[in-house]
Amino acid sequence: MTIWALSDLHLSFGSPSKSMEVFGSSWKNYAERIKAHWLESIKAEDLVLIPGDISWGMNMDQALIDLNWIDALPGTKLILKGNHDYWWDSPAKMLAKMPPSIHFIQNNAFNWQDVTIGGARLWDTPEYSFGEYIQYVENPREKKKPVENLEEIKAEQEKIFVRDLERLKLSLAKLDPKAKIRIALTHYPPISADLEDSRASKILEDFKIDICVFGHLHNVVKKDPFFGEKNGVRYVFASCDFLEFIPLRIL
Repeated sequence: MTIWALSDLHLSFGSPSKSMEVFGSSWKNYAERIKAHWLESIKAEDLVLIPGDISWGMNMDQALIDLNWIDALPGTKLILKGNHDYWWDSPAKMLAKMPPSIHFIQNNAFNWQDVTIGGARLWDTPEYSFGEYIQYVENPREKKKPVENLEEIKAEQEKIFVRDLERLKLSLAKLDPKAKIRIALTHYPPISADLEDSRASKILEDFKIDICVFGHLHNVVKKDPFFGEKNGVRYVFASCDFLEFIPLRIL
């Protein structure tokens, strides 16, 4: 068994107007590139971790077109909700429609041979910033918004972040204590690039997580320091454009 990671696929077969190709040459033919690299490396017996921003679909029917495309690729897939997965629904509705090779984390844990996996999306937090690691690319689809109250925005972000920290603890509490490897998925990075302690990282340490896989960030320029290992937790950034759409082997 081999475990791979590839986050933020942003597939748009069910909603073609949302294709990421609008962001320039680095995203050209991205779905075809994902498929080609996937088929080069991943076998039927492997596990693939996809921590968020999977489909641009606005509802389950649109997302199923993308999910069925993923399902047709080799391997078992484990997905987590990202901030752009607007189609994500209740666990019962997800279970009823999810293609057979795809499983999901939502206040639960997933066990795979001697590996146990949990996680939660997280959200923006003032604890750390990645501005110096991002090469800004204008979003031609972005609509101009009126100026909002910054303090209200920060308060709402903190409310969401704290709620997701509780969801993270709820999921990790369900990990199999007998498993040899403990993995956490988060969509947002749970720690700064220079590995300064954070509320999320403390939770991961408390639950003795071995590996945390995440994405969310795009147009990232790699420079030191850039994640790594801290207090026994290996932090793995897996956004697909950063990896040039090549799945990253985790184990």
